[in-house]
Amino acid sequence: MLTTEQILERRDWALGGVNLSGYGEIGRGKVRDFYELDPQRRLVVTTDRQSAFDRVLGLIPFKGQVLNQLSRFWFEHTADLVPNHLLDVPDPNVMVVKRAEMFPVEVIVRGFLTGVTDTSLWVMYQEGNRAMYGLEFPDGLKKNQPLPTPIITPTTHAEVGGHDRPLSRETILNEGLVAPEHWQTIERAALAVFARGQEIARQAGLVLVDTKYEFGLIDGQVALVDEVHTPDSSRYWLADTYQARFDQGQEPDNFDKELLRLWMREQGFRGDGEPPALTDDIIARLSQRYQACYEKLTGQTFEVDFSLKPEDRIRHNLKKAGL
Repeated sequence: MLTTEQILERRDWALGGVNLSGYGEIGRGKVRDFYELDPQRRLVVTTDRQSAFDRVLGLIPFKGQVLNQLSRFWFEHTADLVPNHLLDVPDPNVMVVKRAEMFPVEVIVRGFLTGVTDTSLWVMYQEGNRAMYGLEFPDGLKKNQPLPTPIITPTTHAEVGGHDRPLSRETILNEGLVAPEHWQTIERAALAVFARGQEIARQAGLVLVDTKYEFGLIDGQVALVDEVHTPDSSRYWLADTYQARFDQGQEPDNFDKELLRLWMREQGFRGDGEPPALTDDIIARLSQRYQACYEKLTGQTFEVDFSLKPEDRIRHNLKKAGL
């Protein structure tokens, strides 16, 4: 993992995006840029853009490399459970993937009663809701307690700056958002991938609390796409302190980008108005949090190629790969 000094010395290395000529029109998400290589393949560049509260807040050096390489790790470790879109990783920040016909639903799998957003189980439960996402919940549950079995709480797929809408299985099928046979496959795959994720996280000393998956159709088959079990798409807690802190009514020790949300609340920001500017301290801490999560989960040391800035390195590696 890089030191604070290494991270801050290279703040200008943070990848806000890369304008590649000869790859067609660029598409931009909150964190990723997309190029259509041909009718079957896309080039996906994972940037260092940092999002929270449905907006982009700044750049975190080396975050994009973590997300890209960690997703590669998970795609490889779940390929026996469900097909995915990964074809190649020609650069630490780049994937070549199969084009997919995306389903308009985000698949959230939850193993615990927790959360802080309007669509989270705990916030809705605390407001008195006992029927959520088409599921029934009893009275007397506590924040951060494990659910009897992981559940799927789907939402609509909001655009940048938008907000997700909670869905139920019945709504998805009745509104024709996903065909019944595909939704059944998605449910099975999501729960299987989550179980694999919890198993690997447990071995790394972490608790995979909940996560977001995206699925699409590739050659008529349901496939896992986008990112998998990253600190952006997933909530992680430290396993060795969870039970004691839960028993004492304390919040678990988080090990994901919750660090940023908590910091922003300390600055008095609750999601409305102008967000606070990211300080050197939170930038370095967040970069190290991403790197540490990668190292724990994969058992590998996070390494950076300092011979070229990321944008120059990407161009070099794409040319080297013949793309």
